[in-house]
Amino acid sequence: MKARSLQDLQAIRQRLAEQERTAREQAAKKAEAERRAEVERNLFQRAAGKVAPLREHGRVHHPPEPVAPVAAQRQLDDQRVLKEAISDEFDASTLLEVDEALSFRRPGVGIDVARKLRRGYWSIQAEIDLHGLRTDDAREALASFVREAVRQGLRCVRVVHGKGLGSPGKTPVLKGKVHGWLVQKDEVLAFVQARGDEGGAGAVVVLLKPSA
Repeated sequence: MKARSLQDLQAIRQRLAEQERTAREQAAKKAEAERRAEVERNLFQRAAGKVAPLREHGRVHHPPEPVAPVAAQRQLDDQRVLKEAISDEFDASTLLEVDEALSFRRPGVGIDVARKLRRGYWSIQAEIDLHGLRTDDAREALASFVREAVRQGLRCVRVVHGKGLGSPGKTPVLKGKVHGWLVQKDEVLAFVQARGDEGGAGAVVVLLKPSA
């Protein structure tokens, strides 16, 4: 730094002096900070007491996160529901025998089974009354009823679907749907329209597979 006059020289000296003073202050602050850190370390060591370093083993073990338990029973229930699902669009009319009382028997079931069922060979052990229910409610109620009847080992049950006298146009809405639902249930071996004293055209008598 070149001075051109005495005034320039004095200004240079002042700047140098200011820089030296700033440097000394910064050094003093740094030394004070280090002193305080050292004091704090000493205080911690005295408070913690004697410690031993951990033995180094050269690797870090991260245990795997536990796998959430699978609700096996819920999966089985869901699979069973899918298997038991029944459709409203299924047309059972082509599978029903056209005689004095519409009836159904699964392939391999003898014609004598339907005759016996119509004549009351098997006693009715339980029944469900669906008439008055909405279609969705009736379908679910019937599926649950059949499932529970098979679980209990029942062989012969009655399903009341009504004659449709209270429906618009006096049409038995549930009758055809119940036939279609029953045909889709593997547990159903056969069914016939109930006798007059058992509900007549407003009900069917159903023969179920024997429980395993």
